[in-house]
Order: sequence, then C-alpha cells, then structure tokens
Amino acid sequence: MKKTEKTTATQSTEHVAISAPNMKIGEIWIMGDAPLTIHKFSEKAKNAIKATQTAGSTAKSKKKREAKDFAECFQQARHISTEGWDGIPATAFRQACISACRLVGYKMTLAKLSIFVVADGIDRDEGTPLVKIIGGEPRQLESMVRIGPQKTVDIAVRPQWVKWGARLRIRYDADQFTASDIANLISRVGMQVGICEGRPDSPSSAGMGWGTFEISDKESVMALAEG
Repeated sequence: MKKTEKTTATQSTEHVAISAPNMKIGEIWIMGDAPLTIHKFSEKAKNAIKATQTAGSTAKSKKKREAKDFAECFQQARHISTEGWDGIPATAFRQACISACRLVGYKMTLAKLSIFVVADGIDRDEGTPLVKIIGGEPRQLESMVRIGPQKTVDIAVRPQWVKWGARLRIRYDADQFTASDIANLISRVGMQVGICEGRPDSPSSAGMGWGTFEISDKESVMALAEG
C-alpha cells in the first residue's frame, strides 16, 4: 500500500504598523457677526416628561395647563457652568466642523475621528461640556414658533447675545489636518454653517441668520467681556 504524504500549508503573518496618535491643539479666537441664540432643554420639561412616563397608563390625556413663567423659561434655557458662566455646548462646534467638511469633499466619517473641541467647563445640571461665551448678559428673546406635526403655535423663550465671542481650542489629528486646515475649516463653520439656534445649517430650515462668526484676535474678543 502506497503511503500518501501530507503537506502542511505555511501560514504567513502580515504585520501592520500602527503609528501613535499625532494629536495637536490649535487655539482660535472668534467673534460673532450675528446674534447667538441658545436653547437648552429645561429641567422642568424633563421632569414633566418623566412624571408622565412614570405614571404610565394612569396618566391623564388632558391636564390643566400651568401658567408659563417666561423668566424661568429664559433662565432654564441657558447653559450655566459649574463656575457660573454661560456656555455653548462644545458639541455644537464639533458637529459644525464635521458638517463643514462636506464643502471641501473631506469624508465626514474621518472628520468624526479627527476633530475634537476642548471644553472650558461643564454644565452644572447635566454635565454637558461647554465653551465659555465671552460677552455681557444675554437678552430674553421671545419668538413665535410652531411645534410638532400639528404645528401648534407657541412662544419660545431663549437667551440671545447680540455681541459675543469665544476662545476655541481644537484638538485635531495632525496626520489628517494641518493648523492652516483647521483655521480654514473654522472660518467656513463661521461663514457657512453657524452654531446653535437659527444657524444657516439648521436641519429643519434655512435658519434665521444667527450663530455665524468670524476669526478674530484675543484682544478684540476679550474687550467684549469688559462691555
């Protein structure tokens, strides 16, 4: 009987070289050239939803409508840090940077992994990372809006800054972007995307012309804090 020889295939191992992250931080000062409007989801609204969900099937479909406290709505719509200053969610700038990448043909999926915003603090209620607003006290803005599929008319009460600025600290992957790229990207965000309420890149409308800005210098922006 003839013996058969067994052959063993030689397995080759492919080595992949992964370089260490090359992250850098760029500091950019910006000054608003249009009003900045913030709208934080209030704790009162959260508690009302929680109470309804907790009640479950026993919740009444028709409830007595409480009187609206416009001053309280204004205060609860502000992002106040643990240190007491007003802020903009850092994610607003990060999302705007990612969105602006569409303008230059850069993949948004890569931008999500390559651009981050260093926060100045956190929201004292919900821990949202915040970028500090440089400027005076906001005014109480009352706007007519339509809510939900039924287009119910309501009055939205929000804080708005007519003159405002901020210091942005952008942490970016230097293997993907140069410092000049980041500056140009922030410039596009300010001119074409905007941030927060009524911005040009609003997902549900063409915006209100709010939330746009331009790159400025430290001295000009800090002057806003002095009134």
